[in-house]
Amino acid sequence: MNRKETTGQAITRSLVAHGIDTVFGIPGAHMYDFNDALYDAGDKIRFIHTRHEQGAAYMAYGYAKSTGRIGAYTVVPGPGVLNSGAALCTAYGANAPVLCITGNIMSHLIGRGRGQLHELPDQLATMRGITKAAERINHQSEAGPVMAAVVGKMLSGRQGPGAVEAPWDVFGQSGPEIDIPVGARAPHPTVDPDQIAAAAALISSASNPMIMVGGGAVDAGAEIAALAELLQAPVTSHRSGKGIVPDDHPNYLNFVAAYEYWKKVDVLIGIGSRLELQFMRWKWLPNGLKIIRIDIDPTEMVRLKPDVGIVSDAKDGAQALTDALAGYFREDRRHEFAKLNEEARSRFSAVQPQLGYLEAIREALPKNGFFVEEITQTGFAARFAFPTYGPRQYVTCGYQDNLGFGFNTALGVKVAHPDKAVVSVSGDGGFMFGVQELATAVQHKIAVVAIVFNNSAYGNVLRDQRQIYKGRTLGSDLTNPDFVVLGESFGIRSFRATSPGELREVLEKALALDEPVLIEVPVGRGSEASPWPFIHPAPHAE
Repeated sequence: MNRKETTGQAITRSLVAHGIDTVFGIPGAHMYDFNDALYDAGDKIRFIHTRHEQGAAYMAYGYAKSTGRIGAYTVVPGPGVLNSGAALCTAYGANAPVLCITGNIMSHLIGRGRGQLHELPDQLATMRGITKAAERINHQSEAGPVMAAVVGKMLSGRQGPGAVEAPWDVFGQSGPEIDIPVGARAPHPTVDPDQIAAAAALISSASNPMIMVGGGAVDAGAEIAALAELLQAPVTSHRSGKGIVPDDHPNYLNFVAAYEYWKKVDVLIGIGSRLELQFMRWKWLPNGLKIIRIDIDPTEMVRLKPDVGIVSDAKDGAQALTDALAGYFREDRRHEFAKLNEEARSRFSAVQPQLGYLEAIREALPKNGFFVEEITQTGFAARFAFPTYGPRQYVTCGYQDNLGFGFNTALGVKVAHPDKAVVSVSGDGGFMFGVQELATAVQHKIAVVAIVFNNSAYGNVLRDQRQIYKGRTLGSDLTNPDFVVLGESFGIRSFRATSPGELREVLEKALALDEPVLIEVPVGRGSEASPWPFIHPAPHAE
């Protein structure tokens, strides 16, 4: 006799089959049958409930971004999906496999505009606009195949978020227990030896090659370091590529230092990178520059056409290029790179007080700890001033620059890495976007240390209004709570640090507590030096 199960139970079995051990979210009426199935899977799936849908989705993002595995969350349809949409945008921009499980209205009313609870005109189309793949389960028998298809697309090629919805009445629909297929990552493209040969020829005739790495190279650090050592070429990165080749590797150039080297580069080797630094931030190209790109996404070769385009996984492409250049020799240039880094650090050391605080955090945070940035003055400075020693350890929102993503994302990072230190830096403005998740941290014992730099302003807006709009400020000044008292009201150990030395001492104490901690750092309104001359430098004079 065949066993029976509901759609919600089949989806849950599929989550387990795909190695998903944690689901973040908020229960709701449309989802009750799925929520109940998660209850039954309590020994296999941990459910962490949040205080806002955006919090749930960002926690799933933090889980995914820091591990490379699927981060899953569940919310009700309509407003729940829309509330979580910012995090899906982040996951899409930062190539993170975040899976949204949601519902829809009753199946016979979809698209009819009757005004049922949480109805959207076309929710599936909305989700398809901000994910790599989104599908609907129309019947219990489709649960396994639909889940596998969406997961397979999420993990293949350039990774990204996915979504699965089921109508309200379908979640509880019962039928014979189904086989659960597992979505597989598509095979990596085969490296084209002709393109490798063409790239090797360009490199062999180059005097000053440079390697730029992005998030697509996150699993290729060893191969890229070996290529850089062979070529005696510098490696640089912006945000998503930080730590792939560690900051303490002799071939790594901080991107402020790399900008000075850029004027003499004749071959740029982009690996898993959109080349945002060179084409969108530096905005000028050295004369005669040749470009080689290694990227798993073939459309990248259309978006920014290189001289040689190698469509492959970063690890495979970097290894093939190294193999093709066997016997290549160049004089040791590591002393030159070290000097450039030293000069760069000297130049940006004036970005205060952010640099002093970042140095304090780096001293207190273990080398294998995680640093979660934010859209804040300290976060901007961290892009060039916070050394990172391993891939995924610097967690960023990528080009979306979602204000308020950081603290919630850090909670997901900590859930994925309970044995590692996780520090979140936020401004007062961004932190208040997700302050309610302090309750989630306490209830689920998520030991993130959240540092809030309180300048009582949306700092970038305030600076621009003062400098560009002659002090005509609008909406940039903020009235804040006492963050220490606020944290304590949630039952969180809270501290205040007023100098880098004090922050280092408090942070060391906080990390040793192994519990959620909030640290407020008061900063004078408008007193922070601008980091932007180093992130958007003025072009060199020709």
